[in-house]
Amino acid sequence: MLSLERETEIFVRQKRELAELFGFETRNKYEITRADRSLLAYAAEQSKGIMGLIGRQMLGHWRTFELILFSPDRQMIYRAVHPFRWFFERLELYDAQGRYMGAAQKRFAFLYKRFDIEGANGAVLCEMSSAPWKIWTFPFKRNGREIAVIKKKWSGFLAESFTDKDTFQLAFSDPTVPNDERMLMLASAIFVDLMFFEAKANAN
Repeated sequence: MLSLERETEIFVRQKRELAELFGFETRNKYEITRADRSLLAYAAEQSKGIMGLIGRQMLGHWRTFELILFSPDRQMIYRAVHPFRWFFERLELYDAQGRYMGAAQKRFAFLYKRFDIEGANGAVLCEMSSAPWKIWTFPFKRNGREIAVIKKKWSGFLAESFTDKDTFQLAFSDPTVPNDERMLMLASAIFVDLMFFEAKANAN
């Protein structure tokens, strides 16, 4: 289990892949750290083999994939599953014992990018959305009040232009948000990267 209840901000940093300089999509890998760069966890896409390779090159974020979150000593602690959907995509989160924790579910919204963060029972815990004039900012709101926010950080011209090397800050403004919900927000930060910022997402 990864505990985030004492954290006020964490960072999700995508690890550089040299092949992306040539337009080749590789399996996504991330480091999750505190602000001081101390390591909290790793995350890695598990779509291996020829079908995973084809899916990454041709289908972008519509492909089916799994993301495994590992502790610093490489023990699996969470699993995020992205089922194949053309519309209203979702990312489902499970702990290492297979307990379903909830999902980030895309919803229809005119111009906005909008997601519901669902708990294990399907109830909406909060909403995450991005306004068209703040495309790098994704606040989480409950009853109209912001409780956390994802912000994409500038990675530099070359990284932004030629690779998928992205960094996201996840800041918690409400200290009462429970750990399961924080984990759903962390999974959502990775989902945002795969949905809107990887090269094949933009190309498609």
